[in-house]
Amino acid sequence: MTELRSDAAGTVGFLHTADVHVVTFEGLAREHLPSAATVHRVDPDALELARREGTAGSVRAVVAAHLEELRAAGCAVVLCTCSTLGEVAEELSGDGMTVIRIDRPMLRGAVGLGPRVGVLAALTSTVEPTTRVLAEEAADEGSDISVDVSIVEGAWDAFLAGDADVYHSRIARAARALAGRCDVVVLAQASMEPAAALVTGLTVPVLTSPRSAVEAVAAAMPTGTETPDLR
Repeated sequence: MTELRSDAAGTVGFLHTADVHVVTFEGLAREHLPSAATVHRVDPDALELARREGTAGSVRAVVAAHLEELRAAGCAVVLCTCSTLGEVAEELSGDGMTVIRIDRPMLRGAVGLGPRVGVLAALTSTVEPTTRVLAEEAADEGSDISVDVSIVEGAWDAFLAGDADVYHSRIARAARALAGRCDVVVLAQASMEPAAALVTGLTVPVLTSPRSAVEAVAAAMPTGTETPDLR
C-alpha cells in the first residue's frame, strides 16, 4: 500500500509491516516535517517471512525491492519502522538515499541513561537486532552496559487479534516488573509506544522509538528540502 502527500519538494519514505503505523508516522511527519511529501509502504508478509527464515536471503531481497520503489518515488530519506527488518534496511542505505532504522535513535539515548538497560519485546525476532545496536552504541560511547531482555508473553497474539488494550496493558505490566532492576527500559517495537502512557510514575525512564526516529529523519533530510524541527 502506498499513500502520498504532495505538499513539498522533499520526500520521506516509510517502510512498515503493519497498517496501524501509517497513521502514527504520518502524524509525526506532519509535526516534524510539515512541508514534506510522504510515501508509506506496508508489507506484513515481510515480517512473517523474517520470523520464519531470518533476515538474510529472501527477506533482504524483499526489503531491497521496497527500498528501490521508495527511491523511485523520490525519497531522500526512508524510515524502516519494523525493528526486525531495520538492521537489513539500514545496511541497504546509500546511493543517495539514507535509510534509518526505527530503534537506533532510541537505543543511542538509552545507553546514556545508565549501565543497566532493560529491553521489552513482543517478538523474539527483534531481540538480536536490538541487542546488537545497543552493543554498537555502547561501544561508540565507550560505555559498559548490561542488557536485560524480557519477551512479553501473549502480547503479539493480542496485537495480531487487533486487541490494542490487552496488548498495551501486558506491555505496561512487564515494564513495571523490568523497571525494578534496570536504569532505563526501552520498548523495542514501535507498536508498543502507547503502553508508555500506562506506566507513568516509575523511577526509571521508559523510552519509545517513533518520535525520536522521526526527529532523526528530519535531521537527515538534505539541506534545502526541509528544516528540522527538533523541539
